[in-house]
Amino acid sequence: MLHDDFTVIFHKSGNSFDKEQWSSMVTGMMANEKFVQESSRLVYENDEILVDHSFISYPNNSREAVMLVAMIKDNKIIKMETGATTLDKKK
Repeated sequence: MLHDDFTVIFHKSGNSFDKEQWSSMVTGMMANEKFVQESSRLVYENDEILVDHSFISYPNNSREAVMLVAMIKDNKIIKMETGATTLDKKK
């Protein structure tokens, strides 16, 4: 699903990763049972763009609302950007 020229950019940190780096990172995240993607929903999709919103819980017990925008080229994702909002813990 990822284009050979794929890049992902995290707006929160400014970090960017290529296809190989991103694939390795995702594999590690999914192997950790404390990484939980909740309430994921597709907001919009067409042949050029995909917009997704999720709530994500991380192994350090933090939680974020994450908006993901993916640009599509040749029916594959060529660029992804995320924006995240830290959520307060409920007490």
